[in-house]
Amino acid sequence: MIERTIDIPTKDGKTTTFIVHPERDGPHPVIFFYMDAPAIREELRDMARRFATAGYYVVLPNLYYRKGVMELGPLSPDPNSPVRKQMVELMGSLTILLIMDDTRALLAFVDSDPAARKGPMGAVGYCMSGQYAINAAAQFPDRFTAAASIYGVMLMTDAPDSPHRMAHKVRGEIYFACAEVDRWMPVEQIGPLRESLKGLKAEVEFCPKVEHGFAFPQRAAYNKDAAERHWERLFALWKRNL
Repeated sequence: MIERTIDIPTKDGKTTTFIVHPERDGPHPVIFFYMDAPAIREELRDMARRFATAGYYVVLPNLYYRKGVMELGPLSPDPNSPVRKQMVELMGSLTILLIMDDTRALLAFVDSDPAARKGPMGAVGYCMSGQYAINAAAQFPDRFTAAASIYGVMLMTDAPDSPHRMAHKVRGEIYFACAEVDRWMPVEQIGPLRESLKGLKAEVEFCPKVEHGFAFPQRAAYNKDAAERHWERLFALWKRNL
């Protein structure tokens, strides 16, 4: 595998980005991997590596660079702990508009890298970034032909760029995995989300008996069966569309 950590220029500075792809048989199709709220960490790099072992060029940008934060370190279960409070503040500093600006800059970078294959791309976002992956496919429909939101939050809001609205601008295929136990995406919203996507090339999968965060091996919520199912769904999504 080839791994790099590089600073990619954006409108607002530089985002430190982890890039990983196979050593041989390139160039490889591109996947943008948008981080979850606890920030960049080895757990996410390992997940990027797993995508890459299947033949993909994976881009994992630090979305908190505007605040000068790269990694937060271990999170205390105490919601009032300083690190958790910082995480909430950082998460609240982001907007879909800002992340789409970053996406534009990242696209310019991969277009210049001979290791990245030209053509269809994928996007996946976990937690806070599910909305960003769906918006990437909606706002750059000629670039992203597949997008996935894994226990994404804020999927149905009143905003014009709410994922359930923007999904109608996606030309490719989209996938949502929703946990049964998720206070940020209550189970009662899953039906309306599925209804709002009728007629689209979209799937909303209900994941029973698991919690928000089930795909992360270092989280207390980790569920091996559900995590492996999510890998199966994503690899099939990429294979169909990339």
